[in-house]
Amino acid sequence: MPRSSRFLCALYLATSAGLAWAAVLEFRYGSAWAGCLFAAASLVPVIAVLRESVLCDHRRATARLRRLNAAPAAHAGTALDIAVRSQLDAACCERWWTSLGTDHDSACRDRTRRSSAA
Repeated sequence: MPRSSRFLCALYLATSAGLAWAAVLEFRYGSAWAGCLFAAASLVPVIAVLRESVLCDHRRATARLRRLNAAPAAHAGTALDIAVRSQLDAACCERWWTSLGTDHDSACRDRTRRSSAA
């Protein structure tokens, strides 16, 4: 979180604490409706802190995506190579690979034996 966001969060929390204290004082010595008003107002800065943290996460994710998109060949090529290699390693025989997984070679370890018994 940048320094300005931390400062804003600290300011929001101090404002919230001040409003909560004013709500307590109003409930003790003043009118109840003003206490309720101050209590509700003390929640607004807390919402602002949550919003600031969400914006910080969004900025961090955007910066990460920009870094990844800056060099797409380096990242996409390795991910593609890994995906292709895992699919090639999963293939059990040539016929299975060329028949889109419907048939196996006669010497394949994954070939299912067909029985004539009905």
